[in-house]
Amino acid sequence: MPLPRATPASSPRVIDTREDYLAAVEQLRAASGPVAVDAERASGFRYSQRAYLIQVFRRGTEVMLFDPPAIGSFAELQDAIGHEEWVLHAASQDLPCLRELGLEPYEIFDTELGARLAGYPRVGLGAIVEETLGLHLAKEHSAADWSTRPLPASWLTYAALDVELLLDVRDVIETRLAEQGKMVLAQEEFTAVLEREAPEPRAEPWRRLSGLHSVRGQRGLAVARELWRARDEYAQEVDTAPGRLLPDSSIVTAAKANLASKGELASLTGFHGRASRSQLDRWWAAIAAGLATDDLPALRVRDDSLPPPRAWSDRNPEADARLKAARLALTSVAEEYQLPLENLLTPDHVRRLAWSPPGDAGEQALADRLAELGARPWQIAATAQSIAQAFVDAHQALAEAPAEDS
Repeated sequence: MPLPRATPASSPRVIDTREDYLAAVEQLRAASGPVAVDAERASGFRYSQRAYLIQVFRRGTEVMLFDPPAIGSFAELQDAIGHEEWVLHAASQDLPCLRELGLEPYEIFDTELGARLAGYPRVGLGAIVEETLGLHLAKEHSAADWSTRPLPASWLTYAALDVELLLDVRDVIETRLAEQGKMVLAQEEFTAVLEREAPEPRAEPWRRLSGLHSVRGQRGLAVARELWRARDEYAQEVDTAPGRLLPDSSIVTAAKANLASKGELASLTGFHGRASRSQLDRWWAAIAAGLATDDLPALRVRDDSLPPPRAWSDRNPEADARLKAARLALTSVAEEYQLPLENLLTPDHVRRLAWSPPGDAGEQALADRLAELGARPWQIAATAQSIAQAFVDAHQALAEAPAEDS
């Protein structure tokens, strides 16, 4: 039998004047309990990752749908709810654009992460609403262009439900976490999300062009770099997602084509996109700059990334043995804790320990290294001993291998 469809308690409307905004803030201030918060962006449509709609709900109020471009400052909202627990789903996705508006929670409850820790098999908001509340939540507008104005009524319903149901979802997940004895570790995980620093900007972001590996030679890479820079500058100028103006595939095609004139660029098969012709002078100037520059990029760049594990058996057999033994041991621990393996301990932490373990690779040394990598105290307590023993077992297995083969 199909689940009943979730519907909002009242007809949602957008709050887009300072007067209505300030009245809504006072309603939220007067209410009590956790605050459900969500944000809608226009990823894939706009260059920026700014929020184009902020949804806020607290028991005792209606859902507030705030229009950030129209409202401006959110200082009053921050003052009203900043000291409360905020409930978000996949908080790491929304915190950056909320902070851009001066909205910063004191503490959070992440229903997506909490659902993972509680052992729910599916943790998307639609799935977890079904699991916890027995309601069907339609998610058909998740990839919409939220910079659209006016926003269609069906989009407003979607946006309102994203927060109106979230507090009830939170309560069910909290109960399950408490029954499993996981509230302490959940709080550590929520705090880690809240305190996680934004990653440093990439030194050469153009190297993330899809298909760049097929461009040969430093000159071709220079052309790709200059086209990327020209596209990025124009995308910022018109606030449009770069790929909508000129796809990565067009940049790579042009970088590989060894072009001699703007006319050849104009007739190049595979060079397309919304701005491929209207900005032809811009693109040709970038190509010319790449062809003329003495600042040629390196063919390869060094970073601190590890080789793919499939190559470890040839490149570092000892590390390969340690990794396999650690994964096996941690799988057992994850089953004991009823957690996904990746939530028990970040896979990259395990790989780095296995590739280059500390000095004696004892439990305390491994625990210290895990702390340096960013593992939470509960993760270290749950895994350090098992990893240390796994490394000992791997070493012994390698030492005994020649005798077994003879």
